[in-house]
Amino acid sequence: MGKIILTGDRPTGRLHIGHYVGSLRRRVELQNSGLFDKIFIMIADAQALT
Repeated sequence: MGKIILTGDRPTGRLHIGHYVGSLRRRVELQNSGLFDKIFIMIADAQALT
């Protein structure tokens, strides 16, 4: 079994620079690093939480 990342966000409005600096940039860096076999990114709406 390889290394896997599961991460997500809750949609609270439109994307802004704070999202980029806070989490999106780091996720792209992890994706491009080649350290992980799979990366799953989800948008956690009401259906994902139940």
